[in-house]
Amino acid sequence: MNAKRLYIDFHVLQTVPPSCVNRDDTGSPKTAVYGGAVRARVSSQAWKRAIRIMFRDGLIDPSLIGERTKKIVSMVAQEIDARAPGLDSAKLAKKALENAGLKNVTEEKGTDALFFMSHAQARALAALCVANCEDKAAYKEALKKEPSADMALFGRMVANDPSLNYDAAAQVAHSISTHAVQSEFDYFTAVDDRAPEDNAGAGHLGTVEYNSSTLYRYATVNATELAGHLGDAETPAIVRAFAEAFIRSMPTGKQNTFANRTLPDAVYVTVRCDQPINLSNAFERAVPASEEGYAEKSKQRLADCARQTYRNFADAPAEAFAVGFGAQDLAPDVSLRELLDGLADAVRRHLDGNEVT
Repeated sequence: MNAKRLYIDFHVLQTVPPSCVNRDDTGSPKTAVYGGAVRARVSSQAWKRAIRIMFRDGLIDPSLIGERTKKIVSMVAQEIDARAPGLDSAKLAKKALENAGLKNVTEEKGTDALFFMSHAQARALAALCVANCEDKAAYKEALKKEPSADMALFGRMVANDPSLNYDAAAQVAHSISTHAVQSEFDYFTAVDDRAPEDNAGAGHLGTVEYNSSTLYRYATVNATELAGHLGDAETPAIVRAFAEAFIRSMPTGKQNTFANRTLPDAVYVTVRCDQPINLSNAFERAVPASEEGYAEKSKQRLADCARQTYRNFADAPAEAFAVGFGAQDLAPDVSLRELLDGLADAVRRHLDGNEVT
């Protein structure tokens, strides 16, 4: 790997109709105050979950996808059973995880906190168990090597043993609306299908809070960091999968109620060799309402902000791709498939030290 720095920045503008994509503890759509105006907000956690779920739709080989679960004892036990049926696999799996440095592990519940583990790590621990290995250092090493693609992207934090941590190669920002929003309430009734004919009342009454918005979504992937975990050969395909999942995914909050599965209005992806750049300052001044709506004005704001940033503070990206953007001086407009294929090729070339000059 020849690249010293290689960051892939994703800028997405996406209009979402009346919806409640991501709720707070009171059931209200999440918001944030930015530039003195209340904005719609979708947390990074919600969208990262949606990305990981979409990985399972064939974007990434299942063997490269990990599990974030408390039930890691059963993961290791399953691998032990596959190698040596008849052993007390749950007991052996519990001991293996304790040898690796995890605490408060039980056969029934697993760990007391969610733990990210790859299937390769589960197989490595199982192999040590079957071989009757008593070297605790070997178990810890097995739990550190061969991370899954999603673990390398989103990281792993182990509070009681930081040596098992993985720094995330991807960072995902909280999505915010480019304009001010005001929540509304849907008052609804549900009718009892078996209610007597002379009963005109409803079986249930309730309200759902919602809003609509044009969101600015940003994420960045440190491709050099990712290649350090997964290798140069795997990294371009994983970056491509992340790009497709980030662009096409949608958190599932209140989907049955609002059916808010939209696709982006515009996508701008840059390959940078200096540092990641979030362009949310394009919307520090809220986009005003107009007959054109918010999407077109937001595209103009984003393009203007990018030009100003490249003129005053940073070099233009090494390479750039756009879909539905209409800013030919920033990047030629291509289809999503062309963007994904071109991005994977660009990452491959940069990691090989054959970047475009």
